[in-house]
Amino acid sequence: MDLLDFDAKELYFDEACPEKVSELLAQAAKLYSEGEAEFPLLQAYLLAPEDLNVLVGLYRFFYYQHRYVESLLIADRALTITGKRLNLPSPAWEDLTPEIIAKVSDLPLLRFYLLALKGAAYLNLRLDKLAQGRAMLEKLIRLDSEDRLGAAALLQVVNEVEALPILN
Repeated sequence: MDLLDFDAKELYFDEACPEKVSELLAQAAKLYSEGEAEFPLLQAYLLAPEDLNVLVGLYRFFYYQHRYVESLLIADRALTITGKRLNLPSPAWEDLTPEIIAKVSDLPLLRFYLLALKGAAYLNLRLDKLAQGRAMLEKLIRLDSEDRLGAAALLQVVNEVEALPILN
């Protein structure tokens, strides 16, 4: 399946936030450089725990703070919510097949799902959960036959690093 073969106005999803949530996200953006963005982001999450804009904001905040455990929790949450919206037959990414994703009609949201999976794979690698990260990347490569998401290059780096002799 070619994940770039779709016509969409928005790249991943077009979801309007409730006004209060939008205000909190804007406040978080203004406060980021001062290190005060977490509280408005968490408030937004409490108001709209399934809003993808909120999840992206939280993911980015935690990621850029190098809080990879929290980033991974948000990536997993995004996978769960997006999987439900896509009506995937199983909540487990391990169960996805090219045949299943070929039936998905919302390609921008599917692309978001697969990018969240790639993000989770990367975070697992950063957290030294190599087997999990590798399994996620291998799944992405099977699902993204054109490698539009770049999982093959990331897996190649993992393979090269694992092949290095251990220095003591």
